[in-house]
Amino acid sequence: MKKILLLSDTHSHMDQRILEYAAAADEVWHCGDFGSAEVLKALEEIRPLRGVYGNIDGEPIRKCIPEVNRFVCEGVDVLMIHIGGYPGKYSPLSKREIASQTPKLFISGHSHILKAMFDKENQLLHLNPGACGKEGWHKMRTMMRFEVSNGNIDNLEIIELGPK
Repeated sequence: MKKILLLSDTHSHMDQRILEYAAAADEVWHCGDFGSAEVLKALEEIRPLRGVYGNIDGEPIRKCIPEVNRFVCEGVDVLMIHIGGYPGKYSPLSKREIASQTPKLFISGHSHILKAMFDKENQLLHLNPGACGKEGWHKMRTMMRFEVSNGNIDNLEIIELGPK
């Protein structure tokens, strides 16, 4: 069993509360728009990090973080894309990736809108953790945490970090 902290759209912002939640996880997954290499390094120093780069991320991040990240964690096939859309409105890249091999868990960021919804057509869980940074139009800074074990996703929680 692994405890996962899922965040996105930090936009160069990192604070002690995010780091405390990261320290309590087994892995940190970041769905793009790190904003700076310092955010990337701060998270990597605490726990193993998986992620994708976002549309605002420059060359230093794009050199070490992929655009599409597909992996298996504790028997759960995961697909992560920053600009991924959501069920019924997937981006062209997401549609292609899902069609090539449907994951059990599809994660995207970018919209700054927190979502957890089941895609009945593709039989997958879609998560978007919202945004935990201070840039953007969202009002509440959010993240998610959950557990993966034996091919299952359990104990999904929404973490509100307060207003931006």
